[in-house]
Amino acid sequence: MKRKATIIKSSKDGKRNIAIDKENYNVLMEFLTQDKRHKSKFIDICNIILNGLRNSQLYDKEAINKKCRHVTAMKFFKGQENARIYCQEVTRKDKTFVVVASELIERKKSAKLTHKEKNLIEKVAGYEFIIE
Repeated sequence: MKRKATIIKSSKDGKRNIAIDKENYNVLMEFLTQDKRHKSKFIDICNIILNGLRNSQLYDKEAINKKCRHVTAMKFFKGQENARIYCQEVTRKDKTFVVVASELIERKKSAKLTHKEKNLIEKVAGYEFIIE
């Protein structure tokens, strides 16, 4: 399924970018702006991605099968509301790397992935993004 995404943040060299799925833009932005903690955590996660760092406590792959190996999750407040934004990692033809924030789960209730979460991860894996 083809979807559009808009780049909202870029690394200094422009080789790494964060984008948001246009169809879910309002939902994601509402979540990120409803609480200063969410916005602050999102900025922290973006900085990790844009600087090419790894922190599996905040951002990690959700590779439940081969089809989903490019799906990741931004993790907000583990042990509390435990929200997730499921993303797709895309490498463009010009070799720029883009993480597209796509789907939100406001509360993840169990340590393991539920059937609903697995379906959402597979749904994100099926998206084909046109990045603007």
